[in-house]
Amino acid sequence: MQTSRHTRDDIGTWRREGAVLLNGFLESSEVAAVLPDFHQLYGEHHAAARDRSAVNLKAPGELGVFTRDQFLHFDDMPFEASSAINLIALHPALIAFAKDALDTEDVRLYQSHSWAKFTGETDYDQAFHCDFKNHTLTVPADDTALQTVNFMIYFTDVTDAHGAIHFVPHTLSDPITGRDRTMFPTADQQLALRQVEKSGAAAAGSVFAYGIDVFHRGTNLTLAGGHRFTLTASYHAAGNDMIGWSAWPYWFRKPWHHIIDNASPDQLACLGIPLPGHRFWTPRTIDRTRERWPGWNHLPYEAALRN
Repeated sequence: MQTSRHTRDDIGTWRREGAVLLNGFLESSEVAAVLPDFHQLYGEHHAAARDRSAVNLKAPGELGVFTRDQFLHFDDMPFEASSAINLIALHPALIAFAKDALDTEDVRLYQSHSWAKFTGETDYDQAFHCDFKNHTLTVPADDTALQTVNFMIYFTDVTDAHGAIHFVPHTLSDPITGRDRTMFPTADQQLALRQVEKSGAAAAGSVFAYGIDVFHRGTNLTLAGGHRFTLTASYHAAGNDMIGWSAWPYWFRKPWHHIIDNASPDQLACLGIPLPGHRFWTPRTIDRTRERWPGWNHLPYEAALRN
């Protein structure tokens, strides 16, 4: 499996503009392995939406709204499906991008969601906003190492008719809003941002990488019977306690065995499980972890104890 699927220019664009679209990031076989999981999780809603047309719930002149229905099919990892969808947020190439973007060798996955949208189920058109409101109690950092990398991974082709994310690169938004990048621009700024917005439309397997300080918005699905399957994954540098979302142990009743039994030590480290050789690992902690997760590959951890 290729670890690095990005270039130095991709990292430069992400740092300068706050976002970069990585076309064809996943291999077709990797997309194909995950698609059945999306159909397992959301197939009944897909069937119900096949003949629907787009809806618009906004008042005349209103730019965008946020509603709970936009997040109806939005679930935290781990998922009641196969290991394919449960491990994709920990893909080595995503980890490699996060490490390079944040200029660190130690990163943590702090949230991952599956997300399905269907034409006609609700109005998905939003106002421009930044995501830092629910990723931190502070504000986005100026220091690259203290920022976050958020990935939106496409498992279906996402055109503008499928509700592609729209965003405004920093070099275009800063003249409109200033470098403060408030969470919610004013009405006049919203109109100005729409004049320069870019589309994140791309084929299945592509990844939209963005920061929590880039202006973006959801758009409506207009294709009759259309749907969009994506998965999000967000990383910060290890030890950056200003950033958070999921406390993974809180979801202990979910099917963690899909991840624990199949992830590499490097992938598990992104969830806060120490690497082999860490002082946490003793014969007793290894035995107790094996008791909790019988399918866990303990051998690398035991080998590190002997060395």
